[in-house]
Amino acid sequence: MTLDLTAGPVELTRAICDMESVSGNEQQLADAIEQAVRGLPHLEVTRVGNNVVARTTLGRDRRVAIAGHIDTVPVNDNLPTRFETLEGVDYLWGRGSVDMKSGVAVQLALAAELVEPRYDITWLWYDNEEVSSDLNGLGHLADQRPDLLEADFAILGEPSRADVEGGCNGTLRVDVRTAGLRAHAARPWVGENAIHKAAPILQTLADYTPREVEVDGLLYREALNAVLIRGGVATNVIPDECVVHVNYRFAPSRSGDEAVAHLRDLFGDDAVTVVDLAEGARPGLDTPFARDFLAAVGATPRPKYGWTDVARFAALGIPAVNYGPGDPLKAHADDERVALSEIVACEEGLRRWLTAR
Repeated sequence: MTLDLTAGPVELTRAICDMESVSGNEQQLADAIEQAVRGLPHLEVTRVGNNVVARTTLGRDRRVAIAGHIDTVPVNDNLPTRFETLEGVDYLWGRGSVDMKSGVAVQLALAAELVEPRYDITWLWYDNEEVSSDLNGLGHLADQRPDLLEADFAILGEPSRADVEGGCNGTLRVDVRTAGLRAHAARPWVGENAIHKAAPILQTLADYTPREVEVDGLLYREALNAVLIRGGVATNVIPDECVVHVNYRFAPSRSGDEAVAHLRDLFGDDAVTVVDLAEGARPGLDTPFARDFLAAVGATPRPKYGWTDVARFAALGIPAVNYGPGDPLKAHADDERVALSEIVACEEGLRRWLTAR
């Protein structure tokens, strides 16, 4: 399938949404994107796996990276796309319309249009954002070709209702274990029930008051929750182990090591095993570059509570924000849908910023 980058961001969103690209199945869409941008003489194109990078090389004194992931969560009877109107608002309904193919479509349309932007631009479209972080295409680029990510400022087209969400919370997942002793369920007094021992862990979580932390003028809300629990051997056996899987979303004022130390303080050092950790990112809105961007797009910044790949840019020392169409509450939903007005607003906002003199 070929992509018409002149069709406008709404039609382009529909075209790439209808090209199913659940994580691990991005090659067709990556091929279509590569084919489309390789036909643009003002862009230098590099393909690494299913990651496509297109760069202007105009010799500008500053460079912007603008990125979007091309994968989605699994489809659930929400493709092909359709247009619908609800309470007077026009939407495009379907998997990926919010997270985040509408942002990708805006980027593709502008990549084709902006031959002489005010900054040099690196456009990045990458795979495997919705799955394990070790598969993340932007992470692979950061490891294998960090030169392709070099920039003074970065924008990730994650859904933000066409407003700006600065930085992101970090995320930490740990297993909290209790140990017991197996015995016959008819004679529990000769054993120790590990599931019963998990009660204090659950009570600690129930009683916990998450912090609200101001970072660079934005108020981040933390969250600490049990998200999985497992234990038991058989219905007639006293269990000798119980594992509570805990997710901690921590403000970007706290490092990953500090987040781990906090959970060890709560649950005991020996009980906690770290399963996954991703650092947060500070808002990056305290530079003249960022303030100019905010003014151009007419945005009032808000914090990003969920983790996004802005953290990967932040780890490289590149301030980064989230700016894209779509309500984050509709990301991954079966009725995922994006307001057409937000697609247009993001395109117009980025164009104003990238072409102002």
